[in-house]
Amino acid sequence: MSVLWTFEQLAQATGGRPLGSVPSGITGVSIDTRSLKPGDAFFAIQGERFDGHDFATAAMAAGASVLVVSEGKLPALGRLAVAKLVVPDVLKALEDLGRAARERTKAKVIAVTGSAGKTSTKEMMRQAFSAVGTVHAADRSFNNHWGVPLTLARMPADCDYAVIEIGMNHPGEIRPLVAMARPHIAVVTLIAAAHMGFFKSLDEIARAKAEIFEGVVKGGYALINRDDKRWKILSTLAAEAGVKNIWGFGENARSEVKLLHAELGPQSSTLAVKIDGEEIEARLGAPGRHMVQNALSVLGAAKIAGADLQRVALALGSFRAEAGRGQRHRLRVGSGSFTLIDESYNANPASMSAAFDLLGKSELGAGGRRIAILGDMAELGEHSHKLHAGLSDLVTGSKTDMVFLAGAEMKALAEALPDGFAVEHRERMDDLRGLVIEAVRPGDAIIVKSSNSAGFGRLVDAFLNTFPSVATGD
Repeated sequence: MSVLWTFEQLAQATGGRPLGSVPSGITGVSIDTRSLKPGDAFFAIQGERFDGHDFATAAMAAGASVLVVSEGKLPALGRLAVAKLVVPDVLKALEDLGRAARERTKAKVIAVTGSAGKTSTKEMMRQAFSAVGTVHAADRSFNNHWGVPLTLARMPADCDYAVIEIGMNHPGEIRPLVAMARPHIAVVTLIAAAHMGFFKSLDEIARAKAEIFEGVVKGGYALINRDDKRWKILSTLAAEAGVKNIWGFGENARSEVKLLHAELGPQSSTLAVKIDGEEIEARLGAPGRHMVQNALSVLGAAKIAGADLQRVALALGSFRAEAGRGQRHRLRVGSGSFTLIDESYNANPASMSAAFDLLGKSELGAGGRRIAILGDMAELGEHSHKLHAGLSDLVTGSKTDMVFLAGAEMKALAEALPDGFAVEHRERMDDLRGLVIEAVRPGDAIIVKSSNSAGFGRLVDAFLNTFPSVATGD
C-alpha cells in the first residue's frame, strides 16, 4: 500500500512530539477504530459523545501505526506499546494536517455546499471525474468541523481532482472549513428550508452558505444554481468575497450552464446542455429533476476545470443514487414485485418535493399504488408545524394513493390531509413496521423519506430483510 504521509511530514505538519519507535510512513488517516486499517494514523479526537483516547487500545489492536494523542491524556496511554505523536489539541492537529495536504496538492479542488443535494452532487462528481483522472472525495457525509479536515488529510498528493463537501446548520460554520479547503470552484446546489430552527429566513441561510465563496482561490469560480430564488443574494455575496468568475447553472436563459432539454424517465434521465457556448448531451443513470440539476453543476465544474466534457458526460450514465439518497430496490412480493425508493437519510421541504416527484414518475405494475412513508423533518424549529402541515398540498397534488407517517412533527401533516385520504400516523417509527410490511402489494411503488435522526433507515432494512430482491433481468 502506498504511503500517504511520511512520519516526518506528519510530525512537521502537526507540530507533534514523537514517542516510541515511529514508523517510516503511514498509509491512511482515521478517527474511528471501526473503519481503521492497518498502517493508519489514529487521531484520538474528542467528539460530542466519545473521546477517541478511550479507543486507543482498540486502535492499536486494529493495526494503527501511530496514535496522535493529547498531551493531557498521555499519562494514561503510556503503557501502550505503539508509536505516539503527542500534540496539545488533536482536532487542531488534524486541521493542520488537512492544511498541509491542501498546500501540497496540485489537484483542482471543488467545494460543494447547499441545503439539499450536497452528497449526491459530490458522489456524482466522484463518478464523473474518475473518467478523466484520479479523484479524492469525502467519505459519506463527512462535511463538518472534523469531516472536512479529515477529508483533506486523507487526500493523496498526486490526485487530479478533489471534491470537498461542506455543510453547516449555524452561521459561521462554513467560513473556517472553506479556509482550509481553498477551492478553485465553489458550488452551491440549492437554498431551502433546512435547519430553519437556527435561522430566521431563507435569506439568512443563503448568507451562511455564501461563506463558501470567501475561501475561493484567486482566479477561481463560483458555480451557483441560477434557478434558485436566492441567486441574486448568492451572486452578490460571491462578488463581494472577491470571486471574479460567477457562473449560473439551470434553465434560466442567462445561465452559463443552461439546460436546453431534459427527458425524465422512471429510472434515468437524458439531458441536453449548453455550457459556455458548447452544446453537449448526456444520460444520467438516476431519475429525478433534482438529479438533473445536480448534473448541471457537475458538467459546469468539469468545463471550468478543463476536463474532457464528453467523457465526463458519458460517465454520468453509470451514476446510481446511494443508500438513503434515492437508491432503488426491486423486491419480490407474492407472485409479483414492487419498487422501494430509499430516501431515508435527509428531509426538508425542498427534498420532500423532489421525493414526491420521484414517486410520481415511478412505474407501477397492474393494480399498483404509490405509497409514501414519511418521518419528521428535523431542525425546523418554530417553523416545524407549518412546514409539516404544508406538505399536505404536496401529497394531494401528486399521484400518491396512501401515506404512512410517524413522529411527533408528522402529526401536523396527518391532521392537515383532507378527510377520506388514506393516511396512518403513529408516534413511533417502530409502530409503523408491521403496518407498512403488511400493506405491500405487487405493482406498488413505495418511497421512504425522513431526516436521518428519525431512524427510517430501519424501515428500509425491514423491507430488504422481508422481501427478496428481484434478480436483474427478471
